Amino acid sequence: MTSKERFSRMFQHKEADRVPIFDSPWAGTIARWEREGMPKGMDWRDYFDTDKVSTISVDITPRYEEKVLEETEDYRIVTSEWGVTMKQFKEQDSTPEFLDFTVTTPEAWEKAKARMTVSKDRIDWKRLEQDYAKWQQEGHWIEGMFWFGFDVTHSWTVGTETMLIAMIEEPEWVEDMFDTYLDRSIQHFNMIWDAGYHFDSIFWYDDMGYKNTPFFSNEMYRSLLQKYHKKAVAWAHDHGIYARLHSCGDIMPLLPDIMDTGIDALNPIEIKAGMDVFKIKQDYGDRLVLHGGINAVLWDDKEAIVEAIRQAVPVLKENGGYIFASDHSIPNSVSLENMQSIINTVKEVGKY
Repeated sequence: MTSKERFSRMFQHKEADRVPIFDSPWAGTIARWEREGMPKGMDWRDYFDTDKVSTISVDITPRYEEKVLEETEDYRIVTSEWGVTMKQFKEQDSTPEFLDFTVTTPEAWEKAKARMTVSKDRIDWKRLEQDYAKWQQEGHWIEGMFWFGFDVTHSWTVGTETMLIAMIEEPEWVEDMFDTYLDRSIQHFNMIWDAGYHFDSIFWYDDMGYKNTPFFSNEMYRSLLQKYHKKAVAWAHDHGIYARLHSCGDIMPLLPDIMDTGIDALNPIEIKAGMDVFKIKQDYGDRLVLHGGINAVLWDDKEAIVEAIRQAVPVLKENGGYIFASDHSIPNSVSLENMQSIINTVKEVGKY
């Protein structure tokens, strides 16, 4: 079966030849695998014979000037298209340190919002012309990446503290940001769809939890964010496609309200943060595709990860509705040998 055929069966909650395998290795992980024997420059998905998902994205940023403010042997301090000043460390797989934000008040937001214009030049038409036919021919699952919600707004635009305070004290501003982000995403994906570049699902990043708890209450989720999740899901369903939510952290308390949005799939189901993948399967497995749920902390321990896969996958794959992945991404602690063992085990116990 092709990747598209496997994914389609999972979203229909039907069995396939095996569960799909769709994950994200770090850049340092790829480099390690190449050092350990994977041909340099080879697509890791070809090397391990896993499934292929291709993503279409758009640029909805305010397009603030990107520039380098300082550079040393260890880091660069830069400004982003979102108006954020950050320190980017040159060590592979490091995360940036956010230093300053342009959008910290409703007034500053209005200026940024005015710059978030809708135009065709915010879409990478050249990439679509070059790659779309190939994706279809090779049977890729194709996703459109929306950009909206709590996670990307606090982390890439206003800052976490500013955002959490605003959700209490200035909810109208927060909702306007959510609404604007989603509106700009929809308008640009309407252009893509109308040009004949169709896709199989949408997804968006919206981390709403951290270790053992969400960032906010169910009441706040319902009053500020849920309607925008519903709107994104409705856009997907109106186009005959699916909606997948990515939300790291422990969002177990929010799940009943998240399910009310109509989402079709949830990722990454972060076990190490407190998520219970077996309870989610029991409670929602007949209508929710589970993507992930395999503790990434175990992936550098061959015996432990193989045992975890043998315990989890046979349960999670029942009646379809499961896509194999870690509960976050594949860190550079995972050797080529371990990864091959992981893939072999999934293909063995993930057969139908």
